Amino acid sequence: MKDHEISSDKVSAKLNALLIIDTQEKIIRPIFNKDSIVKNIKKLINAYQILEENIFVSEQNPLKLGVTIPALLPKPGFRKIEKMEFSLAKIDEFLKELKNKKITNLIVCGIETHICIQQTVLDCLQIGFEVILISDAMGSRNKIDHEIALQRMTQRGAILTTTESMIFELCKTADRKEFKEIRNIIIS
Repeated sequence: MKDHEISSDKVSAKLNALLIIDTQEKIIRPIFNKDSIVKNIKKLINAYQILEENIFVSEQNPLKLGVTIPALLPKPGFRKIEKMEFSLAKIDEFLKELKNKKITNLIVCGIETHICIQQTVLDCLQIGFEVILISDAMGSRNKIDHEIALQRMTQRGAILTTTESMIFELCKTADRKEFKEIRNIIIS
């Protein structure tokens, strides 16, 4: 196995955090392919809440850009981080919480791929996190910005996958009691 690959065994309940980055109305409105992205983020949130814990939602300058769109808010218990920095990794309280919970894997979705997501991912990779990019649950205003940012992040060691693939990887088996509920999220 190459250094930048991650096995399914490494993705375990107590080590993961789902990062939903900046899914605010004013930011999401001009995003290329936004309807599909929103649908995939909803699926990811719904499945993640059944299978895992540790959900973080960031909001970039919420006073000017508004709050997370209601459809993309997890049920209570998630952690919201308001920020002015583009990179979440520049926020000490966020890093401290990840360390305290012994989180090593970051599953990332949201907006915009080439700005806040890319800066967060590059910084988190540099300090030792495994980062999994949910490519169909993130986007930018321009398709080329999204594609180049994905290339740049994967070249630095991030793992690229899709919503459905990640959900099944977290679920691990059809024998799991939650599988029927997970299957219904996938086919919706």
